Amino acid sequence: MKRSVMKENRIPESFVLGALLCVGLVISAWLLSDGIARFKSLERTVVVKGLAEREVDADIAIWPVTFSVAADDLSYLVDTLTGQNGIVKMFLRQNGFTEREISVSAPSIVDRQAQGYGDANRYRFRYIGKSTVSVYTSSIKAVRAAREKLSELGTRGVAIAGENYESRTEYLYTKLNEVKPSMIQEATENARAVAEKFAADSGSRLGKIRKARQGQFSITDRDSNTPYIKKVRVVSTLEYYLTD
Repeated sequence: MKRSVMKENRIPESFVLGALLCVGLVISAWLLSDGIARFKSLERTVVVKGLAEREVDADIAIWPVTFSVAADDLSYLVDTLTGQNGIVKMFLRQNGFTEREISVSAPSIVDRQAQGYGDANRYRFRYIGKSTVSVYTSSIKAVRAAREKLSELGTRGVAIAGENYESRTEYLYTKLNEVKPSMIQEATENARAVAEKFAADSGSRLGKIRKARQGQFSITDRDSNTPYIKKVRVVSTLEYYLTD
């Protein structure tokens, strides 16, 4: 009899306990699903790139003036190269360059008969020598102006060599640090504008930056005809969170 009464008293308790367990499971499942949803929403991102470009004037010029002499007498060739070095230096000084901006390289002399290949007899002169007088300057306009007068050296007996890879004029831009901050800001703003447009089109809002990577700066000639005008370029890559 007592066992029957005790059994009847435990039925409500078991019912309440089971109900509480069910409610707990439902709440746990809801919290878990909400947590997963929140986690997934945090993982919604967009990756965009922002470009910044700027044209700048070169601030350093390296101008090699190369010329050659051919002769059968080595002493005559060396003396002629030395004399023509002086003529080229005088020409450069007359066009506004200082002694500090001018340097003379050691001459290069080839004995064609001493070469172990080819027919040396086909050359009119046994020796050929080359010399280079270089200008390193920040006066870009002076270099451009003087280059237009190079034909004057021909009238003074100096045979100027044509420009090739080794003797071409090189223009440099050395003030990159001055434009870096503003260009990085511009690239970042451009990237954000793209990300905001994407978020708006997808019905989302733009969140915080998840990851950012600044690309390397590149400096190139604007074109082959104006190597003294440079194009500076940088691309920044940013990843933003998207929220509903």
